Amino acid sequence: MRGILVAVTIALAGAQSVAAEGDAAAGEKVFKKCAACHAVDEGKKKVGPTMLGVWGREAGAVDGYKYSTAMGEAGFIWDEEHLSGFLASPKKYLPGTKMSFPGIKKPEQISDLLAYLEALQ
Repeated sequence: MRGILVAVTIALAGAQSVAAEGDAAAGEKVFKKCAACHAVDEGKKKVGPTMLGVWGREAGAVDGYKYSTAMGEAGFIWDEEHLSGFLASPKKYLPGTKMSFPGIKKPEQISDLLAYLEALQ
């Protein structure tokens, strides 16, 4: 039993998320690139759906928002992996998405933005 606890502790220590490494305050500034199309208020939609609660939400699941077929059928939960990939290059990560944003190229900005989005929960 002790060996299992040690293994789990080591695994968890090495599994720090990118979001945990990011700076949420800096991520709020990065979010300005997104704010023309996305709100962070509950139920508020702009061109895109609200980002409030995006972390852990099923892709294509904001009620009342008309998603692309690709997003509606994506079948994943927004987590570090999916958000990172999508934010870096939406059309490459999810071909058929209607999101026209070209992506965030700097990994540290993605980390900061993830920390901000995770803090919005």
